[in-house]
Amino acid sequence: MLNHKIIQRLMGELGLKSKIRWLCYRSYKGEVGKIAPNRKWATNVTQINIGLVKLYLSPILDMFTGEIISYNISRNPNLEQIYDMLDKTFARFDSLILHSDEGWQYQHYGYRKRLEEHHIVQSMSRKGNCLDNAMAENFVGIMKSELLYAENFESTEAFIKALDNYIEYYNNKSQVKWKESGAIPNSFNNWIMFNQSNFLGVLQQSYLRCVSSFLLLSGHPYLENIL
Repeated sequence: MLNHKIIQRLMGELGLKSKIRWLCYRSYKGEVGKIAPNRKWATNVTQINIGLVKLYLSPILDMFTGEIISYNISRNPNLEQIYDMLDKTFARFDSLILHSDEGWQYQHYGYRKRLEEHHIVQSMSRKGNCLDNAMAENFVGIMKSELLYAENFESTEAFIKALDNYIEYYNNKSQVKWKESGAIPNSFNNWIMFNQSNFLGVLQQSYLRCVSSFLLLSGHPYLENIL
């Protein structure tokens, strides 16, 4: 019977490797800090290279739902970028905890003053410890593996347009895992939330068909015997 273990073994024999990162097992860590959305946020700034041009992405992520609350992408990692990202969120929420690393932007008086004015508690990672901001770092890694490294963008405009679509997709996709949490899904996710098992089953079957068809075309003898 064809299953994911056979596919993995055959891909290893043929030297095939997925560009998408495998998700590791995450153990249960209790309910602390996970009781409701819009209580704790995380933010980060990451550099993105499109040809010879450098872009800087600054998102804010909800640590409960994984949703990207707001973001800004700029050619300069300056305070205006951070202020724009904050202004987009202040129109919707206040009185929460916002976590970041110890980047210079987050130590600036203007940034700290804006948080104070909106009753937001500032939280910062320990020096040189990226694990303290793991959720924001994880989103950046997923975005780069699924979008940036998976395609060749000819211009910054093409990437920014693709990023807008990707974040909309990411917000909808990420909320599948909160089916039992009571979090309100986005419009696209209404269908997936109530058809999750069927959706994942169809997705798995489609993946197996695609990979097995490729292996057949490559002339692998094992699949000829089991398909």
